[in-house]
Amino acid sequence: MTTIKESNTLTQPGDLIELISPTNKVYIFKLTPGKHLQTNRGILYHEELIGKQWGTEVKSHIGSIFYLFQPSLFDILKEIPRSTQIMYPKDIGYILIKMSIGPGIRIIEAGSGSGALTTALAWAVGHEGQVTSYEIRPDVKNLAEKNLKRVGLSDRVIFKNADLANGFDESRVDAVFLDLPNAFDYIGQVKEALKPGGYFGCILPTANQIIRLLGALPHHNFQSIEVCEILLRNYQPIQNKFRPTNRMVAHTGYLTFGRLVINNEAENGQT
Repeated sequence: MTTIKESNTLTQPGDLIELISPTNKVYIFKLTPGKHLQTNRGILYHEELIGKQWGTEVKSHIGSIFYLFQPSLFDILKEIPRSTQIMYPKDIGYILIKMSIGPGIRIIEAGSGSGALTTALAWAVGHEGQVTSYEIRPDVKNLAEKNLKRVGLSDRVIFKNADLANGFDESRVDAVFLDLPNAFDYIGQVKEALKPGGYFGCILPTANQIIRLLGALPHHNFQSIEVCEILLRNYQPIQNKFRPTNRMVAHTGYLTFGRLVINNEAENGQT
């Protein structure tokens, strides 16, 4: 199956494809011979979409127009099947840059959710990197695993059903990200898993949770701490009606970041 990072000139069976209507209705699905997509603008048969060039115009059985694309990471995250609230692309993009997530990186996330952040992390670390995702709820873990398999990135992720109170199995990883309501309870475990200078990140919805986290981070040798939120405003892309859209993706969570530093006196057993 073609992953979201790879691209062939023509569509092939097993490819994840995206159809967009002129009204911007989005359909993302895997090309499977023998299947069809039924919409209010007509039926599209998978066989007729195989062998098409990306970016072309295709038509339903009643002649309605759709545009055929390879889905972007942004599109996949928006449309991901979910049982819990997913992280928004606006937050995920900043997380990837802030924590320097790229090819070859080893990162732990705790709180798999529906796998939106997991997907982005797996996409970013490449074939040489590794994502380890901890989730205490088996049903949530199973959905995240299914979503990663759907986009062809499951080989880059190890899912674990475990209680973080017992700590992480990994050590000296490059980064750890927590999406847990009581993230402040696990900063000691994060410290044990990170390499010196490693990145910590976290998302929390309320100020009182952040205040507790800010008390825990310096206690465990985290410095260079930043707290922020990302706001996104879209505009109508219409030449004679250009204006902000009626809805804005405002507060979705507070992002907190830090770096692990080494206390040389403590390391050397000095007072």
